[in-house]
Amino acid sequence: MKEITPIELKKMMDTHEDFQLIDVREEHEAEVAHIGGKLIPMGTIMDHLEEIAKDKKVVVHCRSGKRSANVIQALEQHGYTNLYNLKGGILAYADDVDPSLTKS
Repeated sequence: MKEITPIELKKMMDTHEDFQLIDVREEHEAEVAHIGGKLIPMGTIMDHLEEIAKDKKVVVHCRSGKRSANVIQALEQHGYTNLYNLKGGILAYADDVDPSLTKS
């Protein structure tokens, strides 16, 4: 599985790279802290395949990186080859990039 670090993600954001960011946490988690991107909770991901790009890099994140890794494994069974897991999830992003984020 391909991974991307929080620092690499921040650079992609800062340089306006063309990519999609998918948050697979639950809505109540996203209300506490978010880094942008489209919220598609893990349990509903298969109902939203048409919303996930196949023609550009897609970074998937959750709280710690475990749920997003599971989502990527499932999506790869549907032909996705452009997915990157945010290593350490939003917790690592808060540690490495934006300490103002609330960690829950």
